Amino acid sequence: MKTVCIGDSLTYGFGVMKRHTWIEILKEKSKIDFINRGINGDTTAGMLSRSYEDIILNYPDKAIIMGGTNDFILGYDLDRVKENVLLLAKEAKEHGVEPIIGIQIPTEPKLASEKWTKEVDYENVNKKIMDYRDKMIEACEFNGYKYIDFYKEFVDKVIHNSDYKYYTDGIHPNYEGHKIMARSAEKLFSASF
Repeated sequence: MKTVCIGDSLTYGFGVMKRHTWIEILKEKSKIDFINRGINGDTTAGMLSRSYEDIILNYPDKAIIMGGTNDFILGYDLDRVKENVLLLAKEAKEHGVEPIIGIQIPTEPKLASEKWTKEVDYENVNKKIMDYRDKMIEACEFNGYKYIDFYKEFVDKVIHNSDYKYYTDGIHPNYEGHKIMARSAEKLFSASF
C-alpha cells in the first residue's frame, strides 16, 4: 500500500531529522510506503496547485491531507481553508485515491511568539485551528472521509498538562511530539500492519 502525505512543515518535519518525523516513524512501524510531500511554509492554496503532481501522479492508495496553520498565521479565512482541503480530498477521490484528512496540532502561543514573531496573534490562530477542527470533522463525517485528529492527541497530552516540551518552537513538534502524532495516525493504519 502506498500513501502520499501532502501538507506544510508539520508534514515535512521542520526542525527534526527526517527519521524522527511522524511519517517516518509510522513507515518504520507499518512497512507501508509513505511518501512525504510536505513543504515548509506552504498554504492550502499551494497544496492545491501541486496536488495533481504530488498526489495523483504518485498513484497512491491513500492520501493524508493536512494544512491550514500557515493560512491562519497569515490571516486567511477559515472557510477558504476548509474549502481548499475539501477540494484536495475531492480531487484525490475522483482519481481513485482515498483521502484522509489530518487535523493539525495547536500552537503554543508564548513559545511561538518568542521563536517566530510577536506580530502574530497565536491565540487567534489556535481559535481558528479549533474551529477548523470542528468544521472539518463535521465535513468528513458528511462526506464519508476518514480523518486523523492530531489536534486532540496533542491537546490531551500536551496542552491540558501545560507540558510544552513536545515543541521545538511553539509551532512545530520535536521528536517526542512527532511520536505523539505517529501514535495518532497509527490508530487509523493499525489494521494494515
